[in-house]
Amino acid sequence: MVLFSDALEIILFVMLSMGYRAKRRKMADKVLPQRIRDLVPESQAYMDLLAFERKLDQTIARKRMEIQEAIKKPIMQKRKLRIYISNTYTPSKPEGEEAEKVSSWELRVEGKLLEEPGKQKRKFSSFFKSLVIELDKELYGPDNHLVEWHRMPTTQETDGFQVKRPGDLNVKCTLLLMLDHQPPQYKLDPRLARLLGVHTQTRASIMQALWLYIKNNKLQDCHEKEFINCNRYFRQIFGCPRMRFSEIPMKLASLLQHPDPIIINHMISVDPTDQKKTACYDIDVEVDDPLKGQMNSFLSSTTNQQEIAALEIKIHETIEYINQLKTERDFMLSFSNKPQDFIQDWLKSQCRDLKLMTDVTGNPEEERRTEFYQAPWVPEAVGRYVYSRLQQRRQELEQVLGIRLT
Repeated sequence: MVLFSDALEIILFVMLSMGYRAKRRKMADKVLPQRIRDLVPESQAYMDLLAFERKLDQTIARKRMEIQEAIKKPIMQKRKLRIYISNTYTPSKPEGEEAEKVSSWELRVEGKLLEEPGKQKRKFSSFFKSLVIELDKELYGPDNHLVEWHRMPTTQETDGFQVKRPGDLNVKCTLLLMLDHQPPQYKLDPRLARLLGVHTQTRASIMQALWLYIKNNKLQDCHEKEFINCNRYFRQIFGCPRMRFSEIPMKLASLLQHPDPIIINHMISVDPTDQKKTACYDIDVEVDDPLKGQMNSFLSSTTNQQEIAALEIKIHETIEYINQLKTERDFMLSFSNKPQDFIQDWLKSQCRDLKLMTDVTGNPEEERRTEFYQAPWVPEAVGRYVYSRLQQRRQELEQVLGIRLT
């Protein structure tokens, strides 16, 4: 009876020690061990879900990388910008009346993006880098016939522009609108444009088209890869028979020009019957694709990541608890099947652990017998020991004497 109570105390001690070590141990892997799957066949459903999760994680990781690469490049889409041009006319009044003494007209240039209602609206001026209104030079002279607006770092965006001038005659005007491309676009030299099939594009697109032309026409030097052998078209355009790749941006800069402005010809009418008429013009503009904002929000969102991390921790803790229960079950089963053999094996293992914990090396019982020192390995071990002692003593003498013994 006493022996049985001692065994129970030992079992409780082992269980407590296992539980303590489990808390100190790192989080276990999510995979269930094979012995648990054999014991509980229903756990295969969990393993199937785990395999599916692994594939899903790989797909999400790949898509995140693709999104990160995609947002590094400008993601634009073409939209229609509708420009409204209208004018009002105020005739002069006889003296004594409260009104304008001189006839005048007012030109209005407004616009809006044709988009779905409810979205955030963009100011009309934000689409342009500059706007120039050229009036009839004969009517307003060489010094007063131009109205210019140019974007500055401190420019406040507006929904439209207004120009007011005195006059009672119909006025021909020309509107020059320079779009504000982001990233900036350039117009190619006509000769290079015909050669590459590119008229107005970003610098990156132009460089890519140039490289494709060089590659397709095999202009890269076979032996010196950093050089390009110019064909007759390149010699006419760049003015050299051979050039380095590093020289292309500098030579290309002289062939890039500002894009052509959008030109609109309009007649400012002072006829009262035409006051309510509004001219409309649709032009193509590039705006940021809404998908880019969704991509950024997806990458920066931490709500789902925090929820997934909490579930991961819960899964790991559950798997660790299952492993612990399996260990306790095996422990109890081995004790219940053969209590005496189990206690003896356990005591032997505890003795070995005790020797390791107390740093006792070797086997004192074997080392006190002469047969231990007649083993084949002893002469070599003695030689190694004597040699190490001699080396140690030699180093000590060299340090004391301050010389190197040879």
